[in-house]
Amino acid sequence: MRYLSTRGDATPRQFCDILLEGLAPDGGLYLPERYPRIDAAELARLRAVHASEGYAALAFEILSLYIDDIPAADLKAICDKTYTAEVFGARAIVPLKPLGDGFYLESLSNGPTLAFKDMAMQLLGHLFEYELARRGQQLNILGATSGDTGSAAEYAMRGKQGIRVFMLSPHGRMSPFQQAQMFSLQDANIHNIAIEGVFDDCQDIVKAVSNDLEFKARHRIGTVNSINWARLLAQVVYYFAGYFQATRGDAEQVSFTVPSGNFGNVCAGHVARQMGLPIARLVVATNENDVLDEFFRTGVYRVRAAADTLETSSPSMDISKASNFERFIFDLLGRDGAATRELFGTQLASRGYFDLSGDARFAQAAGRFGFQSGRSTHADRLATIRDVHERHGVTIDTHTADGVKVAREHRGRVPMIVLETALPIKFAETITEALGHPPERPARFDGIEDLPKRVTVLSADVEQVKALIVRYGKN
Repeated sequence: MRYLSTRGDATPRQFCDILLEGLAPDGGLYLPERYPRIDAAELARLRAVHASEGYAALAFEILSLYIDDIPAADLKAICDKTYTAEVFGARAIVPLKPLGDGFYLESLSNGPTLAFKDMAMQLLGHLFEYELARRGQQLNILGATSGDTGSAAEYAMRGKQGIRVFMLSPHGRMSPFQQAQMFSLQDANIHNIAIEGVFDDCQDIVKAVSNDLEFKARHRIGTVNSINWARLLAQVVYYFAGYFQATRGDAEQVSFTVPSGNFGNVCAGHVARQMGLPIARLVVATNENDVLDEFFRTGVYRVRAAADTLETSSPSMDISKASNFERFIFDLLGRDGAATRELFGTQLASRGYFDLSGDARFAQAAGRFGFQSGRSTHADRLATIRDVHERHGVTIDTHTADGVKVAREHRGRVPMIVLETALPIKFAETITEALGHPPERPARFDGIEDLPKRVTVLSADVEQVKALIVRYGKN
């Protein structure tokens, strides 16, 4: 399997090359040259593997379709080490919770940091350590987080040999619990950087550093955001696991609703659907920062300035530049790298938007690719949290509430699975507002907000971040 850039660079690269690289040299994102197709017989075989051997075995089967430069025995050992009941709280790893007839939550938040990002980040930590040891190299990981990516990355990478993490977050824009999870870590290889701005400013800095090819090479810069293909690939696995739990036969369809800001989580569903998983609809649920919903309704993708990015009670989705969206548009445009580069590298950079409403291919977003969308507000979140708690005895977090609200508007005749994004304790203030009492807190996180903090506050300046990497990183 070889990988190419969404902006046209087709230089042959293998999985482990792009694992450590992040963005492509031309500024694009990596995708496989083709999506492996899974027919009915293979889907039945994968169902049997999942049923008899569990999630780790399913992960190995899916990952093996895309990774052929790691020996099979080593890749299997990495999957077995990653997806354990001890790490994720249950043998099923991602069990379904029923919320009425044919309506499910897929539990993705039982990992070390209580967010779905653990599902991929735990694997990424082991892959990084394995490949760096194999090459005898070091890596300085630069990432941006709106809340959950940061803690998931840091908990996965803490103490790992040859790895240092520089994690950017928007200063004061995460929940107190999210901040405490990250800033309380005292590991020498973890560096938290709070940027005076919004998440998009953090993400822009990561891309700017990655696009400085000389600096990136000299300081061994890698990424853990979902611009890293390996992370997105790991997320493909739980779409298969959710499908197998919600269905009995391999001709049945399901739909998924995915709370989405950066488009990485739902892009993994797009990949699964392109592989042949019988997904009827992929429903994108946004909060008030509804850039993605606007596109799927109108064909116009219009990013917002920092001043126009709203601060909401589902803060991990307070994003107005969905970096993974480029992967889907590349597929929508028939994998035309030049056209994708024109949209993202030229029009978006110069005008702040692009418009596909008059392009016949835009209709394929819903038709051929199955996408639908909707939005949710703070009032919707409160009402949904109350309703789910009263009717089903289940407490959901604010982002999952956005998903449930939008999913209910798109119910069809097939099972609907909402991807859970985090446990409610991460957003206790809003849960208390909705229910009148705080959510349950895992004992291991008691008092986390009172622990000493280790964080550096910087302005939204690329050069300041580079200077910090030079000071603390290794090449």
